[in-house]
Amino acid sequence: METTITADEERQRHADLIAAEGKALALLDAIEELGLIAPGRTEREVEQDILRLAADRFGVEKHWHKRIVRAGLNTLATAGDNPKGRTIGEDDMVFLDLGPVFEAWEADVGRSYAVGPDPLKHRLVADLPIQFEGVKAHASANPGITGAELYDFAVRSAEAAGWRFGGEIAGHLVGEFPHARWPGEKRLGHIRPENPTPLNGPDAFGRRRHWILEIHLVAPDGSFGGFYERLLDGA
Repeated sequence: METTITADEERQRHADLIAAEGKALALLDAIEELGLIAPGRTEREVEQDILRLAADRFGVEKHWHKRIVRAGLNTLATAGDNPKGRTIGEDDMVFLDLGPVFEAWEADVGRSYAVGPDPLKHRLVADLPIQFEGVKAHASANPGITGAELYDFAVRSAEAAGWRFGGEIAGHLVGEFPHARWPGEKRLGHIRPENPTPLNGPDAFGRRRHWILEIHLVAPDGSFGGFYERLLDGA
């Protein structure tokens, strides 16, 4: 199944993924500017507004995974969960996990918001990108690191900062839509304890693999969580 790909083609694939992520981050910015995340609004209302905004302003016709809006206790749930919908409270934690497709390319971005004054929630919002950058730097300094090893580092890094790591995985492959149908064992496409393979190994087509890094942190008492994700080898 392995194919031949040139160095120029590899560079272009990477550039296209970074460009897709840039558009997805602009979508997050637009969501904030419009004030879509606010107390009294339901997760479903926010999700439907995001669907319309992505289509009308950014031309998004496909999302490679469900649009996730989580508030309050639902911020403890992982992507595979389907908790009962909630209304955003006056002092809630809220996070978004979006997977828009731009032309052929998948993006996957996540960002968290503290909508009230709680200082611990605001500290979590600030710590999420710090944790992301720390795990990203560790991966860059250890190019042969496995999915299991990077997951373990992400867990230990979260704990050292005073949080619990809430994700069953710490990331996954991303690429041309739909990467979920690419051949290969599903667990080897995740940053997780069950993946003993190096992240820098080629995919089933002989190409460089590109990864999304997910940081899902949970408060020590398990009352709320936060989420942040971007390309592991992004801009």
